[in-house]
Amino acid sequence: MTGLHCPLPILRTRALLDRMAPGEEVIVTATDPASVIDFKHFCNTTDNLLVAHEVRAETRPDAAHATLFVYHIRRGG
Repeated sequence: MTGLHCPLPILRTRALLDRMAPGEEVIVTATDPASVIDFKHFCNTTDNLLVAHEVRAETRPDAAHATLFVYHIRRGG
């Protein structure tokens, strides 16, 4: 979900989770800083669980996106 802005990361993650079985996990990587609020709110208002969240600094040649927000989400039942 890198390079996407709100609400696209959440919408695409929801579509992916809808195709998964309960208990399965997905790892989502986003570059939008607002995704921190969005993913926490999404998991708090659905039966999906935010298992882990981390912020990674990444150096890329183009330096377009140096910060990555990584979310581990478990599909609820």
